[in-house]
Amino acid sequence: MIRKTLLPLALVLMALAGVSGCGLLGGDSDPAADAAREPSAGASSTRAPQLPYDVKKLLHPAKKYFGVAVDGAPSSMKPVDAFAKTVGKQPNLVGSYSSWGDGFNAEGAKNVFEDGGMLYVSWEPFKPSLAKIADGSQDSYIRKYAASVRKTNVPVAISFGHEMNGHWYPWGTKDTKAATFVMAWQHIHNLFQEVGATNVIWVWSPNVINPVPSVKLNWYWPGDAYVDWVGIVGYWTTSGAHTFDTLYGPTRRQVATFTDKPVLISETAAEPGERRRADVRGLLGGVEDNDDVLGFLWFNITKRADWRIQSSPLALAEFKRLIADDAFGFEVPRS
Repeated sequence: MIRKTLLPLALVLMALAGVSGCGLLGGDSDPAADAAREPSAGASSTRAPQLPYDVKKLLHPAKKYFGVAVDGAPSSMKPVDAFAKTVGKQPNLVGSYSSWGDGFNAEGAKNVFEDGGMLYVSWEPFKPSLAKIADGSQDSYIRKYAASVRKTNVPVAISFGHEMNGHWYPWGTKDTKAATFVMAWQHIHNLFQEVGATNVIWVWSPNVINPVPSVKLNWYWPGDAYVDWVGIVGYWTTSGAHTFDTLYGPTRRQVATFTDKPVLISETAAEPGERRRADVRGLLGGVEDNDDVLGFLWFNITKRADWRIQSSPLALAEFKRLIADDAFGFEVPRS
């Protein structure tokens, strides 16, 4: 309806200006072409074109990332700010979950950036199959998503198909071949590059191999050219491993056989129980002590268990004590 209303006015303006109307009234534009298009030599502008945000400075920061996923964020930053008040430090990485078919949460990405952090998106391809993504039938959606990421022009970390080495997701081992996962990942990455969405940090995030030792991670590796960080998903449970090395070590050592990309503990928390305080100490101490580990993202949500750190006073006190260390947290650069 809006287009029909504006059409006569647009035609009059074109006639007066003597210019072509293809750019004004044409159909969907090509995102890559839009990104590359520059003003003509005779055109005037009140400001210089904005350069794409360069994420290189964020790939190997001097300090550790301190991340959190909380209900309600990043559409609102109030839950993140409340968490920061609880633990005594502002997170600089905010986790979110996006199903395949959802649009990119540009407003959320800006909210996080304005708060000094970076949005971390777990992009979950529940439907369609990865084969459909790899064969190009989803290209229109991918290009639109990538164009929105590019236009937002703030840094974004994206983890596509996390925990692919497990059997509990449709993109995992039960329903999808490793080769198909790799093809889908590479195809998505290539389209983002074509569109000019270079403000993305690509995070390849397997589950810790402890419960699935027979699945070799290198089967799912897209290649160094397609990945910036290795994200490791691993929770501290009452019945599982209780040291940083026993929980994450086997996965890190296997990953080290095929890449030297830095590691982020990309989804973690400690289950309530007698060991929770010690588990918090094990997590934060391990992150700080290992130079190849960039940081961690704490899942502060109740799902199957109450992972919220504030639900255990002793564990919260330990978390606050350790996260206060200057090694954790920094403001993401503005440009």
